[in-house]
Amino acid sequence: MPPVATQTQTVTSTTTDNISVAAKRQPSKDATYYDSRFPHYLGYWLRSIPKVDKGPAIDNHDEPHFKRKRTIIRDHPEIEKLYGYDLSTIWVTFISTFVQVFLGYVFGRLLTDWNVTMVIVAYVVGGSLTTLQGIILHEVSHNLAGPGTLLNRWVGNISNISLIIPVAQSFRRYHLEHHTYQGVEDYDPDLPLKWEIGLVRNNPIFKFFWLFIYGVMYLGRGLAMGRKLSKWELYNWVWTAFCDVLLYRLVGLRGLIYLTLSVLLGFGFHPGAAHFIQEHYTFHDGQETYSYYGLGNYFWLNIGYHNEHHDFVKVPWSKLPEVKRLAPEYYDNLYYHTSWWGVLYAFITSSLMAPQSRVVRPIDAHRHARKNYRVPESAEQFSAATSRSPDTCDKS
Repeated sequence: MPPVATQTQTVTSTTTDNISVAAKRQPSKDATYYDSRFPHYLGYWLRSIPKVDKGPAIDNHDEPHFKRKRTIIRDHPEIEKLYGYDLSTIWVTFISTFVQVFLGYVFGRLLTDWNVTMVIVAYVVGGSLTTLQGIILHEVSHNLAGPGTLLNRWVGNISNISLIIPVAQSFRRYHLEHHTYQGVEDYDPDLPLKWEIGLVRNNPIFKFFWLFIYGVMYLGRGLAMGRKLSKWELYNWVWTAFCDVLLYRLVGLRGLIYLTLSVLLGFGFHPGAAHFIQEHYTFHDGQETYSYYGLGNYFWLNIGYHNEHHDFVKVPWSKLPEVKRLAPEYYDNLYYHTSWWGVLYAFITSSLMAPQSRVVRPIDAHRHARKNYRVPESAEQFSAATSRSPDTCDKS
């Protein structure tokens, strides 16, 4: 049976005080060095433990998925046939947006004194649809909803209508940077900022409320990095302001309150938002990306298949399970989650989990390892090279 991510493992030390050996090593110009993490590209670091370690774990290699993809493709070139887009995402976008606006109208204009019911529906239905729309933003950021960047940007803008705040284009911008610089300090906007780690610490109450702002922190972290709004982000702000005015006229203030509750509750303690923690928070040593294989994938567009997605960003949501089926030897050995509720509960209540439960890498180490540590052509080549001379394998 493949391993399942749990909260039972106890670790007493991490690499947080290490200096980047990989970034300082100067390989011989005539030598070929292979990445010692081949073929699964799991790291050597130990996960960070709150109150034991000062901050996230530190890795001296580049992010793993670029090399994992090359390795998997050599064994399973048929995966490239899955590349493309899924037009059904557009229909999901229009339907989910219509339902949310309709419910805003119902509670804003018709059931104006159904306060408890509105809150319940905002959590169960509105929260689920809100997180679904967030996942649509994820799909269109990779141009997986249809042909061309312009179409995908506008699908994102449509999905943004009931989210009230302008996040579509900022998410696209910073999410693509996350893929390029996964775990790289000061470059990956998915990493919590130092003030987040310092403020939340390992306090269960603070962790609970921190989850409520996690979905929009891509924008906040980007601004904190001193990034100026792009042209499309400015368009997104104007578009959202225009739509908010129309929504106010259509559903009224109470309807806007329903939509706002849907966003706050949906991106908070909600199973549809648990993937934010599931994806890269370190439940085990050496593994920085985790998938979720459970029933939630049927509604939330297979967002749980996160290792598969990071390995193959050109594969749309509907075909991600096929990636795992075609290359089981690369996924069945990885830890994974089976319950999003379990992820949320573990993160909030466990003393082993906090915002610092990530792995980070210095930019110089990332670039050095990416440039100098090659992907072997085959397992035979790797074995032959390392048995002939251990120095042909990096020693990080």
